[in-house]
Amino acid sequence: MTLAFPVARNDKVPGGPQTASPPVDDRPLLDAYSDAVTRAVEAVASSVVNLEVGRGGGSGFLLTPDGFALTNSHVVQGSRSVRVRLSDGHSLPASVIGDDPDTDLAVVRFDPPGLLPVRLGDSRALRVGQLVVAIGNPYGFQCSVTTGVVSALGRSLRAQSGRLMDNLIQTDAALNPGNSGGPLVSSRGEVIGVNTAVILPAQGICFAIPIHTAQFVAGRLIKDGKIRRGHLGLGGQTVPLPRSVVRAQALEAETGVLVISVEPRSPAAAAGVAAGDVIVGFAGHSVAGVDDLQRVLADGPVGTSARLTLLRKAEKRTLEVVPRE
Repeated sequence: MTLAFPVARNDKVPGGPQTASPPVDDRPLLDAYSDAVTRAVEAVASSVVNLEVGRGGGSGFLLTPDGFALTNSHVVQGSRSVRVRLSDGHSLPASVIGDDPDTDLAVVRFDPPGLLPVRLGDSRALRVGQLVVAIGNPYGFQCSVTTGVVSALGRSLRAQSGRLMDNLIQTDAALNPGNSGGPLVSSRGEVIGVNTAVILPAQGICFAIPIHTAQFVAGRLIKDGKIRRGHLGLGGQTVPLPRSVVRAQALEAETGVLVISVEPRSPAAAAGVAAGDVIVGFAGHSVAGVDDLQRVLADGPVGTSARLTLLRKAEKRTLEVVPRE
């Protein structure tokens, strides 16, 4: 076997003229990357706040002009009041409007002195490999910035309540204690997720709640202070459906919810739902993904029978399920 080594610029190459490859100028690429990150940070940083709760704390960001801010449930859980520290150092009182441990989201309200809310993006349009920026207050270091990419989509993780959080964004943008509740931002300066968890002691395995889910939960918390939802007892992720199946079964959407797991003695188990099924409808509503199913469960029947439509080996089936709160 012959091993080939690079020839230094001043070495003589037997049998041929001396050549050298021109150096690659990667400054334009680095400048473009830096410019994207800088613009994303400038668009969001002033709307990111540090939440001080007793001995701990976390991050959050202004969602509406009238002072509603989004953060993680585990940051404010058990507290009815917190203090909000702005990027300029000012500290303001805030009140907890509502929190939802099942999605690890909470809403607080304070009087924002001239702050503008963040711009929200579309988390459903994310692609693996896309540049993202995390902004927060790890260990109390305000407005710290880390960058990375979308490592994967459709991840599942258990909340502190024990409920399975579906459709999470996985990223390698570094997160540390205190980043919780801060925004995950696209290169366009739009918030596409809420940073929520990191796998310890792994490196570069961090998770964020899609902003599409967070918007829905925040709206309910602002309106009612809590979310009353039905519970099926299954874990799933959004998956595409073969076009032939969509046409043959006359489905309204080209995606559905793949059932990954079914909890024992749960409503889903009692109804006969099995791992590998793909849910495409529930309680008279088309289900194109995890977000759709969560919305229907938040609005739908609790304690009464509802029809669950699913695909099992490309065949459509209808089961009767009784969600519980």
